[in-house]
Amino acid sequence: MSDSEDEEVPDTRLKIVVLGDGGSGKTSTITRYTLDQFVKSYDQTLGVDFYLNRIVLPGNHNVTLQVCDVGGQNLGGSMLDKYIYGANGFVLLYDITNLQSFQNIEEWMSAVQSCDLSNKPHFALVGNKVDLEHQRAVNRKKHESYAAENNMTSHFISAKTGDSVELCFKRLAADILKIKLSKAEVDGAHRVMKAEVQASKASKASPSVKTRSTKTKSSICIIQ
Repeated sequence: MSDSEDEEVPDTRLKIVVLGDGGSGKTSTITRYTLDQFVKSYDQTLGVDFYLNRIVLPGNHNVTLQVCDVGGQNLGGSMLDKYIYGANGFVLLYDITNLQSFQNIEEWMSAVQSCDLSNKPHFALVGNKVDLEHQRAVNRKKHESYAAENNMTSHFISAKTGDSVELCFKRLAADILKIKLSKAEVDGAHRVMKAEVQASKASKASPSVKTRSTKTKSSICIIQ
């Protein structure tokens, strides 16, 4: 075995901020990804919550994602610049059945760009609730055009079923680190999960940190 194979690769830490209107599914998307859960109803997120997840990208790159769930009421708020400071990537998320939530993406983009960003973050446009395709109010072509015009990657997901949620965050991390995913890795992450309904739990006004944890699994999720 070579020295390079023996050498331990340190973790790369990325901060991903999820923004969008209240009710668009930000919290349910993040908890589906980090906790492997879907909760049917949520109290409004106040301020910002933090979640952690670990993944492994090609080349044995260990990546820890700090995913920040910013409450929808923070658009134009005085604390937004504090919440997004140091972000490596932004997920601009909307509800495909709610045209207004898509139109308001422009305001979220403007709010982010008005802040003093410490680097050049990656932006991803994410349409949620594809399980409600029959209720779609935002044309796919309009979505793709907006993403292309604003140099954003394009994603469609369902937090309820889990469709493409893991793939979305994996692609985002790979794009930030300029790591190419193989077709097999993309296909392996593109899966549909069964939705689970659990009791509502209140969000906290102060930041909190959540990681995936069960009695039988590690508290850290590694996606390969």
